[in-house]
Amino acid sequence: MSLLFEELDYRPTPIGALSLRRRRELKLGVDILEIKLGEEHLMSSLFTASEIALAKLGLAELSGAGLDVVVGGLGLGYTAAAVLESLSVGSLVVIETLEPVIDWHVSGLLPLGPQLTGDPRCRLVLGDFFALAASQAGFDPDAPSRQFDAILVDIDHSPEFFLDPANAGFYTPDGLARFATHMKPGGVFGLWSNELPDETFTARLAGAFAEARAEEVTFHNPLQDKDFTQTVYLARTASGSPTRAA
Repeated sequence: MSLLFEELDYRPTPIGALSLRRRRELKLGVDILEIKLGEEHLMSSLFTASEIALAKLGLAELSGAGLDVVVGGLGLGYTAAAVLESLSVGSLVVIETLEPVIDWHVSGLLPLGPQLTGDPRCRLVLGDFFALAASQAGFDPDAPSRQFDAILVDIDHSPEFFLDPANAGFYTPDGLARFATHMKPGGVFGLWSNELPDETFTARLAGAFAEARAEEVTFHNPLQDKDFTQTVYLARTASGSPTRAA
């Protein structure tokens, strides 16, 4: 196998073949890690600004200590790692539907794996985020109906472009309203999107939450030598100031 490319793992999943690859980007002189689902690129270690911004923008909306956080979508681990950088975070539950992704972190195959698995505040949970969002039990298998200060989601490409068509119900008014019950009063929902802000979806968020807005995140693409803009949607549940974890 060429030193310029290495497939680190390849496994079938219920939603398609999943592969983890390392390749040398000759133009930049760096190694890049990529996750692909079938022919779709899910994520790359070259472009992580908006995944990190999802964590930082979401947590910036909260105050106090001992915050309870959920991250939907583990991926390469950048959002989860950015959450754990905050000393105000008391616990983090990361929901990942693809078992190989969790395995890559637990085994140390991915660079951020030891950081995440070595932090006692962090738990990696195998599960379907969208099914859990629609359930009464919610996201913590050890504490049914537990509520959280922040829930940050980076799974689908956008509120209109899904990895799995079954995810569509989450983004409807009813789906968002059900999901909001898993959040504490004053809790924050953050959602990553690969697209520019969608006013229609922001309005839909505002119908399910007390507040909603879209934040543009612009970063430079060195391969194409131009800037790209993605979106982090932020929404807050009703009733006063952010709450502290119990």
